[in-house]
Amino acid sequence: MNSTLKLWTQLGLGTALAGGLLAACGGEAGGEGAATGTVGGETAATAGEGEGGSGAGEGGGGETAGGEGEGGVAVTDAATDPVAYGIALAVAEAHVVAARDAYAAGKKEAAAEMFAHPVSEVLVDMDPVFAKLGVKDFKELFTTASLAANDGKSVAEVGKAYDAIIAALRGAAQKAPKSDATSAKVAIGIIADQIERSSAMYRTLPKNDSYEPYLDGYGFAKVAASAFATNGAAIKAENPAAHTRITEALGVLGQAYPGAARPAKLSVEPGAVSGASAKVMLAAAG
Repeated sequence: MNSTLKLWTQLGLGTALAGGLLAACGGEAGGEGAATGTVGGETAATAGEGEGGSGAGEGGGGETAGGEGEGGVAVTDAATDPVAYGIALAVAEAHVVAARDAYAAGKKEAAAEMFAHPVSEVLVDMDPVFAKLGVKDFKELFTTASLAANDGKSVAEVGKAYDAIIAALRGAAQKAPKSDATSAKVAIGIIADQIERSSAMYRTLPKNDSYEPYLDGYGFAKVAASAFATNGAAIKAENPAAHTRITEALGVLGQAYPGAARPAKLSVEPGAVSGASAKVMLAAAG
């Protein structure tokens, strides 16, 4: 408990504590302080520039006024819309994928922060949705992973903590709200959102040499690729144009984000990344 409190204090994640994380660490389900309404005021794919998605103005991956920026999840919609719900889980997954790979690349501090971020950025706000859908609170798994990274545990031990988070996210995905949308359409919506988030982060990089925006974008790209690997066949059967555009965009993002460690020089023009994402969004809307 003391080491957990010390970690959150070091990372400055007061929101996570206020949202019930301490209760979760004590074995109770965190629920107090959970926000209602849409984080960022819009759906995730059209939230403010930066982690929240695309929109007017470019951010550096930090919180912005009005809740836009980090997280950027449409919480109210997530209770009834499987795309919004899936996006919330994907954003959390993107952070832990990035954290795992950053740790393997020797970026201990960045990894500890990335493991922690989904708690305050997504999960606290999603608590009421999870409770409604019967998803057991799993915020403490992110705490465990963040502590393991912060304490310099072995890559294997950090990987084990990562695996526990992924298992919880997959379990939560099974409780997604029902709708008339096909599984392929839901997958397209989630993948398109992750591609646009990755694109949005990349657009900030020429004017921002810090590591976090790059790592965020890397995580979004990896999750988009993973979801596409799982759902690609169904997407191709239902929306061949979207399949083509997603394939193209993931190819561009693979060049833009060659690994978890930020390269000394960006290898892809931001306009190429934006263009590829825009084509995905258009195909997804078709």
